[in-house]
Amino acid sequence: MSPLRLGVLAIYLSKSRLEELSYFQRLSKEGKKLGLQVEVFTPDDVESDNAVRTLTYDSDLEKWIRRRTSFPPIIYDRCRYKAAANYQMLKAFRNRHAKLTYLSKPLANKWSMHQILSENESIRAYLPATVRYSSVQELLKFLKKHKLIYVKPKNGTGGRGILRIEQLGPDLYLLQGRNQQRTIIAPYRATEKQLMIKLHTLKLSPDFVVQQGIQLTLKDGRVHDYRLLIQKNGRGEWEVTGCAGRIGPYRSITSNLHGGGSAVTQFKLLAYRFPSVEKKEAIKNEMNSFAHKLANYLESKFGKLCELGLDIAVDPNGHVWLLEVNPKPSREVFRKIGETANYQKAVTRPLEYAIWMMKQKKRKIEEQNTEEQNTEEHIAEL
Repeated sequence: MSPLRLGVLAIYLSKSRLEELSYFQRLSKEGKKLGLQVEVFTPDDVESDNAVRTLTYDSDLEKWIRRRTSFPPIIYDRCRYKAAANYQMLKAFRNRHAKLTYLSKPLANKWSMHQILSENESIRAYLPATVRYSSVQELLKFLKKHKLIYVKPKNGTGGRGILRIEQLGPDLYLLQGRNQQRTIIAPYRATEKQLMIKLHTLKLSPDFVVQQGIQLTLKDGRVHDYRLLIQKNGRGEWEVTGCAGRIGPYRSITSNLHGGGSAVTQFKLLAYRFPSVEKKEAIKNEMNSFAHKLANYLESKFGKLCELGLDIAVDPNGHVWLLEVNPKPSREVFRKIGETANYQKAVTRPLEYAIWMMKQKKRKIEEQNTEEQNTEEHIAEL
């Protein structure tokens, strides 16, 4: 009996180097145990409407094998839109191959996402105030209101191009950030006039959003947040896989692991601010409850989803805030904190969900066939 097939839609970082290849290798090994063959390809590997050159991992030979085949019936989209050209290419692929079954749908950019989430009253309470960038003058008004703000590219990922601006005094401001290569920008102390001149040189545009800052600084001056992973399980239900803390390097305004951040357990990071066990447990439960609420709401707006990575902040009072939603999250944070069981679940759940979807599809076809057969028999009797 031939194995079930799962296509993984990927993207080339360079002419031949695939992003996340080590993750795809792990997926392939786990898929084999479940009777699922993982086949990796990019839009560049498509030859015709039903012919594609895929990569499958041969665990005996310990290498990837390229072969020409038909499209797998279900697609797990792992493409990150780091450039507009990538986004257009992937959008064209999904439009051309709309009949394929996808584990998830693309979500909106940061600004559109904020607007969609703001429509839901129970989710709105978790959102920092956010506006679209319009001018330096409007940005300064927003800064004076909130005292701390973040300026983010609406399509950015991994902490690229983010600025943090804080009002330290009546005419004193601190500007920090990272450039598009994730390199830390040297902290810049400025008067209002100096800050305005500096902001004009940064060429900000409506492609940026301006967000109320949450106080994330620990006693040692480093920033922190939490990455919660919620996924569909093998029964097609949402389940929180785990949550880990992330602490940024010194002088960094973000905690992303790719930008040099370190990972710690959720409880250890919560304990830095909240010594009470009851308080830590209450915050954890609220994070989990919110994750389910958010996942269900986003599915009602965008259609079927497979997994979501939530970047969450907890302010000094214990209030939970949603910083960002990632529909194509990494899971390395669990491996780095030694939560091997959660890391294993994080890898296998998309596979188990894909198998569940295939079974649902098969059952639906069988039910249709039975219905058609019964109709034919009824007509024959007449």
